[in-house]
Amino acid sequence: MQLEQLYEAFIKEIEVAHSREEIRRLKAKYIGRAGSLNTILKGLKSLPPEERRKTGQAANQYKHRMQAVIKEKNEQMSRAEQDASPPWQDITLTRSRMAGTQRTAGFHPVTLVQRELEDIFTSMGYEILDGPHIEDDYHNFEALNFPPGHPAREMQDTFWFKDGSHLLRTHTSCIQIRGMVGKEPPFRFVGPGKVFRAEATDASHEMAFHQMEGMMVDRGLSVANLIYFMKVLLKEIFRKEVRIRLRPGYFPFVEPGFELDISCLICAGEGCAVCKKTGWVELLPCGMVHPNVLTYGGIDPDLFSGFAFGLGLDRLVMMRYGIDDIRLIHGGDLAFVSQFAAY
Repeated sequence: MQLEQLYEAFIKEIEVAHSREEIRRLKAKYIGRAGSLNTILKGLKSLPPEERRKTGQAANQYKHRMQAVIKEKNEQMSRAEQDASPPWQDITLTRSRMAGTQRTAGFHPVTLVQRELEDIFTSMGYEILDGPHIEDDYHNFEALNFPPGHPAREMQDTFWFKDGSHLLRTHTSCIQIRGMVGKEPPFRFVGPGKVFRAEATDASHEMAFHQMEGMMVDRGLSVANLIYFMKVLLKEIFRKEVRIRLRPGYFPFVEPGFELDISCLICAGEGCAVCKKTGWVELLPCGMVHPNVLTYGGIDPDLFSGFAFGLGLDRLVMMRYGIDDIRLIHGGDLAFVSQFAAY
């Protein structure tokens, strides 16, 4: 009876969902790790063995039914989006090319991985936030503990605008500052997006690339919480255990700070152009949020602590799909994108 009521409540809510974000929220609410269905399953241990078995089987059946409804709802939304979009045509193409066979493509691999990560994080109770590409000095540097004139500002080659106070954001860490304002701990959120740095391009570096910033703030958080969460996150992303190493790292906005590397999945740790022959790929800079940053965000560092991490989405995509050159991701080649399945 409890499962049937849960399913009916789920159906009522998803029928009126009008966005993918609402669908992800409902997925987390009902069948995520902290969802209602798992709460019921946790209570099975108090039941007699036979009843426990029957209830467990019924719960799995309801879970599959909910997953099917979510899939159908996403497909309905995709069809509605396509119907609402006017047909697009590139008028710069020559007549012969326009008349030829059109190549179809799936979603870009960065989009696929970002959506998968958003599902993982929402199932763990995280909010998904966004921020502007054009930032000011305060949010990109000062509030992240980069004082004016501090040498750490030179760690990132920045694209500045002529007014000298605005720039193309160099990291998604500035979403931390915007995300903390007005929030009362405990809270947790991630912010995906594109960032920009004046860097020389090679197999593993681009001037414009993608990151996902994450943050959790609560009472009593420590490095042990950070390390545990990073291991769980990587296992979810790669769907298997991956070999990692943790190195001390300096970032002005965390203390202590770490560089978390994974064994290169392109060459299995043997050494290649992506890992610069080291066998390791830097993937997850992380650390405990600096008290100054909490203060800038309106949080009392004497009462609360937090950890933050930054995922390199492009490098993650390369590890997931075995892509050995980051420039392929940003090249705009339809033949490259068409290799990937739709979400």
